[in-house]
Amino acid sequence: MRIVPSLAVLGAALALASGAVAQTVPAAPAFSAQRLSDDIRILSSDEFEGRGIATPAEQKVVDYLSKGYAAAGFEPGGEVQPDGSRLWTQAVGLNRFQVSNARAQLKVGDWSLPLTQGEQIVISTRLPAEGHVMLTDKPVVFVGYGIDAPERNWDDFKDVDVRGKIIVVLVNDADFEDPSLDTFGGAAMTYYGRWTYKYEEAARQGAAGVLIVHEDRPASYGWGTVKNSWTAPQFDIVRADPSKERVPIEAWIQRDVAVQLFQQAGLDFEALKLQARSRDFRPVELPGASFSGMYDLASSKIETHNVVARLPGSTYPDETVLYTGHWDHIGVGTTDANGDAIFNGAVDNASGTAGLLELARAFSAAPRTQRSIVMISFTGEESGLLGSTYYAANPLYPLATTAGGINMDSANIYGRTTGFSIVGFGQSHLDERTTAAVEAQGRVVTPDGGAPAGIYFRSDHFPLAQKGVPMAYGASAGDFRDEPIAARNAARDDYRARRYHQADDEWSADWDYRGQIEDLTVYYNVGRALADSRDWPEWKPGSEFGPARAASADQRKTD
Repeated sequence: MRIVPSLAVLGAALALASGAVAQTVPAAPAFSAQRLSDDIRILSSDEFEGRGIATPAEQKVVDYLSKGYAAAGFEPGGEVQPDGSRLWTQAVGLNRFQVSNARAQLKVGDWSLPLTQGEQIVISTRLPAEGHVMLTDKPVVFVGYGIDAPERNWDDFKDVDVRGKIIVVLVNDADFEDPSLDTFGGAAMTYYGRWTYKYEEAARQGAAGVLIVHEDRPASYGWGTVKNSWTAPQFDIVRADPSKERVPIEAWIQRDVAVQLFQQAGLDFEALKLQARSRDFRPVELPGASFSGMYDLASSKIETHNVVARLPGSTYPDETVLYTGHWDHIGVGTTDANGDAIFNGAVDNASGTAGLLELARAFSAAPRTQRSIVMISFTGEESGLLGSTYYAANPLYPLATTAGGINMDSANIYGRTTGFSIVGFGQSHLDERTTAAVEAQGRVVTPDGGAPAGIYFRSDHFPLAQKGVPMAYGASAGDFRDEPIAARNAARDDYRARRYHQADDEWSADWDYRGQIEDLTVYYNVGRALADSRDWPEWKPGSEFGPARAASADQRKTD
């Protein structure tokens, strides 16, 4: 395995500061930095081939986690067999889509612009088909943010028929550029801003395809992330009628491509982008513009697996507290400038997966909780939260009697911080429980810094929240507490800029796990208190997830 010295500067500086570091005692001695490091190193090694789902690497992951949970003292928590025993896994049926030979072209009159896959455009699809798919000279319509939200009195489509056309949409929602508009709750992204919603709404409108205009800030990630994520095989759960929910072309284009296209059509991209922030915006057909795209598609049905482990409760075993995180990553992709094509996913999310194993060890070593503890290592997160979506639709343990849960994704491997950010703060009563656990460490809860990027909708807690289960999700935040501060900031910034969803997301021997251990202590304390209580956390007034929870209220007992 090629180890990237991502924290080499930090490691050297830590050696100079070793006196201060040596005096620091972990908040929870039961959590081992060495075990975390070992698990991350192994799971993100080249041997695991980027943990791609439905690849030979998947079985390696399943075996590693099953043995790890068993060694920790948990029992299999997956599907029930005819003899009453349980597997370590839950099978998740998916459609797999591999696009190849993709190419496209934009035309306006005599002007044309060829678009190269991965450079100016990324073309993918989740609509089952076989062989060669071609769309020729489809009209192009700009539909602003591509949102239809009746409850907000917002309709970007108005009465314009976009059936069979290619729609161009902006990423995020209308408040991103100007939060004072407060049409979508201000700076915090709503689900309407997510790329998943854009594609779903396009299908509901009958469009032939979607071109999302990529811009770094509203997307919250660079073009490299788009290229690596959407040129790899795509997956979707098996749907009864996919033509009603998916379109032939799901694509992203670079911003400068959109600017050129609009100019050739006699339009000003920035001016229209500004107009799109208003409820009065109407779709604009680009005069004389057309899009042609083609690709070869191989689609097949595959099976992947959630890994599920359970520690039965002593008093109320039929009631559950969940701990979740995804085991998958991108797998093997396009070779980078260093000749590396394996997307090892050390931080995202071997780190969270290692955290689940550590939590399992801690719960097994302590007195048994009254409610059952269930650990789920989800599959398919990188392909659109598919493993958690499947579990939420096909729960192994009733959601009505799941008291709540905690999700982990991309742990802090840079050191201790002054704060902790609760993603989606203000949604459920788990906020107060988490706040108390954080403050007990002398840290503070900080504002949800990921709200503008829609982080709340981008990890595995979200499908469970949609079904009404209160889920906590958070991460280290604030300033680093230990020197060298500058080196820690530089390492964290370097990951965000150059390693997230890149082949360089690799394990490094000099990571500082004290921040992750403090966070694991929060997760443990919150989950344990909930598992030893008769409380049923609820959603706060105004949360869109409250009605789903309320519908099953009569199934929860408090005595």
